[in-house]
Parts: sequence; structure tokens; C-alpha cells
Amino acid sequence: MTTATVPPPAPSARRVLRRAKRRNTALGLLAWAAGLVFCLPALWMLLTSLHAEPDAATNPPSLFAPLTLDGYRAFFGADTGVTPWPPLLNSLGASFFSTVLVLLLALPAAYALSIRRVRKWTDVMFFFLSTKMLPVVAGLLPVYLFAKNAGMLDNIWLLVLLYTSMNLPIAVWMMQSFLADVPVSVIEAAQVDGARLPTVLARVVAPMAAPGIAATALICFIFSWNELLFARVLTGVVAQTAPVFLTGFVTSQGLFLAQLCAASVVVSLPVLAAGYAAQDKLVQGLSLGAVK
Repeated sequence: MTTATVPPPAPSARRVLRRAKRRNTALGLLAWAAGLVFCLPALWMLLTSLHAEPDAATNPPSLFAPLTLDGYRAFFGADTGVTPWPPLLNSLGASFFSTVLVLLLALPAAYALSIRRVRKWTDVMFFFLSTKMLPVVAGLLPVYLFAKNAGMLDNIWLLVLLYTSMNLPIAVWMMQSFLADVPVSVIEAAQVDGARLPTVLARVVAPMAAPGIAATALICFIFSWNELLFARVLTGVVAQTAPVFLTGFVTSQGLFLAQLCAASVVVSLPVLAAGYAAQDKLVQGLSLGAVK
């Protein structure tokens, strides 16, 4: 019994393969170059945080200056005794609890707008979008007056409510797109078996839409963690957040660049850790939303 041999590719086919390989290599190098360009500010911030203040303030920058951890020691209060842990914990608590509330409210809303669509659901979606058209600074004074009259100034739970209301429209828009791909037949089968709406949402819809929920949660967490304007105006000492704490490194005595970069690196770590932990579902969720 003889085996058939595959003939070698024709010269024209080899040229096509070589051109495709060169094109893929060029695209790969271009992608790496674009990635380095996007990462360059973060890498520069990390390098500056490892320099002493005189070296960080030189112009042109001292790339090969001696490395030191003085900026991180100053950030954690080695010289002044001022600890950054209360602002970091305030930011973590406000971001975490607001994200949980956003998901609890956005999941039923997205279910009603995508799977069991209510009447005039497009008008509802436009209403959610219209709430983001108001400039944030335009609502700052009414919110401040409300917080003052309610006795909620310098209160972390006020930030939780504000971050929830600010991120809810974005979360509903994102999750409506993700939940539209959930098969209705699976939900109907669960309802035939006696599952009520909370059970359907928790055990059927949520697991199937997990990548989209993870992407939505991470984006809401980042928006809450980075918010500065409301936190700067509505908080003082008790509920001060990490972004507000960072502004303390810009003083009348000057800009402490190395300390500011060290503080920025530390404040960025929770977001990077959350993104790394949810990277698989985040990529799936963002890719899913991109093709709709």
C-alpha cells in the first residue's frame, strides 16, 4: 500500500507565503511599537519615582541617575508621619461598594431592556445616555448644597451614592449589549422548571454574561477610583480619597515630582491588580461589545 506524497509548493506559492510572513512580522513589530508608546508614560512615571528629588527635577531628565526609594518612603510618611492608608481605604471602599450597587441595579435594568424588552425601550436607553450629557461641574453646587443640608459632607457613603448614580447609565448601556446575546430559550427553560426572576438572573443570566459583567465592573471601578472633582469638594479629612491625597504633593513650596510619581504608582496598583485578575473575562467582554 503506497502513501500519497504532497508535492512541494510552487514558486509562486512560496513567494506568497514569504510575503505573508513578512507582513505578519511587520504588523507584530508595529503592534509592539504601539504598545511601548502607550506604556512609555507609565514607565517614565515609574523611573521618576525611583529618583531623588533633585534628579527628578532636572531638565533634561537624568535617565541614569542613582535609584532610590526615598519617594516611596516619603509617600508612606517616613518623614512627616502622614499615612496614606485612610485615603487609600476610602477610595477602595467607595469604588467597591459603588461598583457592587451598580451591578445589582444594572443587571435587572439591562435584562428588561434586552431580553424582556419594555415598551419604548429605545427611549429609555436614550434617557440613560442623556444623563451623561450634563457637565459634572454643573451639578457640583446642587450636590454640595444637598450634602450640606443633609449633614453628609465628608461622608464616604455620599461618594458611594454619587459614584453609583454616575456609573449606572454606562453600566446599563454596556450590559444591555452583552445580555442581548443570552439565548431566550435557556431562560424560558429555567422558567418552565419553576425558576423565578431572581434565580434566573443569578444562576442563568449572570454566568452566561460573566465576561460582560466583569468588563462593566472593572470600568465602573476605574471611573470611581479616579474620580477627583466631587471627592475634592465634598470630602475633608475623614472621607478623603486617594486622588485628593495626591493633590497634597503640589504645594506652595513647589512640586515634589519624585514623591508625586511614587504616590501615583502606588495609587495605580489596585486598578492594575483588578485588571490583571479579570483579564481573561475583560478581553472577552470588551471583544464581545466591540463586534455589536
